[in-house]
Amino acid sequence: MERYNDGERGGSVKVRASIKKLDNRTLIITSLPFGKTTASVVESIIKANERGKIKIRKVDDITAAEVEIQVQLAPGVSSDRTIDALYAFTDCEINISPNCCIIEDDKPHFLTVSDVLRTSTDRTKELLRMELEIEKKEKQEALLFASLEKIFIEERIYKDKEFENAKNMEIAVAHIDKRLEPYKPTFVREITSEDILKLMEIKMARILKFNSDKADENIAKFKSDIEEIDHNLDNLIDYAISWYLMLKEKYGKDYPRKTEIRSFENIEAVKVAEANEKLYINREEGFIGTGLRKDEFVCNCSDIDDIIVFFRDGKYKVVKVSDKMFVGKGILYANVYKRNDKRTIYNVIYRHGKTGSHYIKRFSVTGVTRDRDYDVSQGKAGSRIVYFSANPNGEAETVRIILKPKPRLRILQFEKDFSEISIKGRGSMGNILTKADVHRIQLKQKGVSTLGGRKVWFDPDVLRLNYDESGFYLGEFEGDDQVLVVYQNGNFHTCSFDLSNHFEPNFVRVEKYDEDKIWSAALFDADQNYAYLKRFTFDASDKAANFLGENPDSKLFLLTDVVYPRVEAIFGGGDDFREPIEIDVEEFIGVKSFKAKGKRVSNYEVKDVKELEPTRFPEEEKEKPSEIEIEAEEPINDADLLDEITGQMSLF
Repeated sequence: MERYNDGERGGSVKVRASIKKLDNRTLIITSLPFGKTTASVVESIIKANERGKIKIRKVDDITAAEVEIQVQLAPGVSSDRTIDALYAFTDCEINISPNCCIIEDDKPHFLTVSDVLRTSTDRTKELLRMELEIEKKEKQEALLFASLEKIFIEERIYKDKEFENAKNMEIAVAHIDKRLEPYKPTFVREITSEDILKLMEIKMARILKFNSDKADENIAKFKSDIEEIDHNLDNLIDYAISWYLMLKEKYGKDYPRKTEIRSFENIEAVKVAEANEKLYINREEGFIGTGLRKDEFVCNCSDIDDIIVFFRDGKYKVVKVSDKMFVGKGILYANVYKRNDKRTIYNVIYRHGKTGSHYIKRFSVTGVTRDRDYDVSQGKAGSRIVYFSANPNGEAETVRIILKPKPRLRILQFEKDFSEISIKGRGSMGNILTKADVHRIQLKQKGVSTLGGRKVWFDPDVLRLNYDESGFYLGEFEGDDQVLVVYQNGNFHTCSFDLSNHFEPNFVRVEKYDEDKIWSAALFDADQNYAYLKRFTFDASDKAANFLGENPDSKLFLLTDVVYPRVEAIFGGGDDFREPIEIDVEEFIGVKSFKAKGKRVSNYEVKDVKELEPTRFPEEEKEKPSEIEIEAEEPINDADLLDEITGQMSLF
């Protein structure tokens, strides 16, 4: 909806099919975007598979009364990644342009939906005003005739001699009009001859059955109705709002919304395209591409990926992957390029010019223009990269620098830890490593990430993980850390912190998985028809498991990770007269498997279980600093190093 632009020309709405996971090998499409059919969606999926954008085994359209398209995935293919790919490369996601146009004065006008709604609402308000005025006029006429009728009958005007002996109708009407003269100030309008003629049409049977009290009630009711109408006219906006609410309440249940309004994350096609190609490199001739099958293999890639290439002279550039492309000789490194990737850090040592100083730098390449040359060095002729490493998680290694022997040069070797160098922009000069001539640089020991773990957030609006601080914070993830997902129906599973993971909307908990965390759950067991309490730990599993049991009618009252939880059981049904009971869960039941049934709360009917504030808290434990041991190479003494550089052989 971000580009909806209130329905104005140029805006668009992104519409998606509903895709669910039946299991890790099967996806089910249960609804389609507007304007698409099952045949067109199936055809687009088959074409995407033929182009290598997705990998599927087959597609089955088993639509009957409801839409149902089953997509069978190929072995080893991620279901979450395939869902994103279906949205990116098939008709499961389309853009609709809601160009709002009206005809006014025989000319088209493009407006916003708000303008149309405002005009329509104003028109509705005017129609309601007209209806109220018509209704008021009808009530006033009814009030007038009821008043005339009451006076005509109670005052027995029909028995006046002047009325009975009137020679013609005009004289009779004039007499009645004269008798009504004292009452005319109370009438809402002037009395006409038509009103008097209508009085004369009253049948005798009605006159005999006339009830003064009932007539007064009718007159009072008419006056009350007129007062209400006047109030609605004075507060026409409030009346229009209540009228719309009445329509919603009366007809809304018969016309439920069939779509779901939700923010969608933008899926980058390059991130979800299946890596169906292999990238090769010919360093000698300076070619890269997917068609160089006899040359050196680099990595898997998709046909829409970008490739970043570094050269020994310090130049680098980003190119589009192709079957075969000449990029230049002296290729040092090539791999798939990820735009806006701040985690991949390049550690570089380069020589400034042919005889200049050696510089050391660390940088990331977050955004560049395709096919444009950039320089790691300062651009001086003869510059050369003497050490290079690409680190996907910002690792910082330690290197040993061996210098060429020179008179009065006391130190022939020293070590440098890249973690001591700040990560700066790709255009930075770097720090001077040494002004002496370098014989060679060798890796002393591999390092660990200097960026720390990956901080992950979960956005409940789009039901996706992100690194952009959107939603609530899950924690800092490293390596094999996983995310625990628990749903209201008792299903749970663990998954990686990859951004392509999908989550269902009825979740109870989404957090960083801790295998030692003890959970407490209060539930209704549909098999036993009693409420139970249980304490357990969740097992790490990418397949969905259920801690409520196999009966789908079982339901969850509450789930908590408080160390010493207290709950209150509230009775219902025939036992609702009983006082609620408080339970210390940690003392009530021990920790068992999530498959265990638990312990019954009570033999009475429990309507609900609510969590109370704990009265005990665990003692805080001091964290011990983690120590990482890395094996280092044996150092070389200066005498042996000098012999190695000069070519001298040692006898001992």
